[in-house]
Amino acid sequence: MIKVIFFDAVGTLFYLTKSVGYHYALVGDEVGLKLNAPALDRAFYAAWKRMPPRKAIDGPRENDDKDWWRELVDLVLDQVAPELDEIDRDNFFEVAYEHFAEAGVWELYPEVVDVLEKLRLRFRLAVISNFDGRLRMILEQLGVSKFFSHVFISSEIGADKPDQLIYRRAVKFLGIGPKEALHVGDDPERDWKSATAAGLSIFQLDRQKKSLRDLLKML
Repeated sequence: MIKVIFFDAVGTLFYLTKSVGYHYALVGDEVGLKLNAPALDRAFYAAWKRMPPRKAIDGPRENDDKDWWRELVDLVLDQVAPELDEIDRDNFFEVAYEHFAEAGVWELYPEVVDVLEKLRLRFRLAVISNFDGRLRMILEQLGVSKFFSHVFISSEIGADKPDQLIYRRAVKFLGIGPKEALHVGDDPERDWKSATAAGLSIFQLDRQKKSLRDLLKML
């Protein structure tokens, strides 16, 4: 019997309105830097692949993962604007960090509110995400934070997907067994494989083929 439904965040509940490169270029304009959006996109995804996986720890990570994001942004700037000095890098990073928690940067998928309204009548709902503390502000701005009894964030729980520990710790915190939880996500490794290995049921959200309305049909 499923008692709790966990949701991934980005790609499941909401999405970035424009590409990462577009938003980084926008931030560049704000701090007086002319940066090329397509080049920023390429640099971001190359930098993302270079960031090493982190081992799970027993408690929250320091600084809500802000240092991790700074390292990633430095790798991006190394590729697109290696001449920037530390002051310009600091300015860019601080504005970018705040930018991605602002209203209008993210948008809900169209069916999300209706589906959550229906599901909360039957299940306890929560979020499990590799985001950081800014996620709560984003969920609030998007008007959906009221649906979730808890938001489990990797920086606070001390483990990142696809490590099974993030699921095991969330389940334990809520006082339920893995078989009483269903996880909904769009990533084959981080969501489907990892949650299954932790003993949870899963809903494989492939947004090319289905939406969260298919979850309602399944349940």
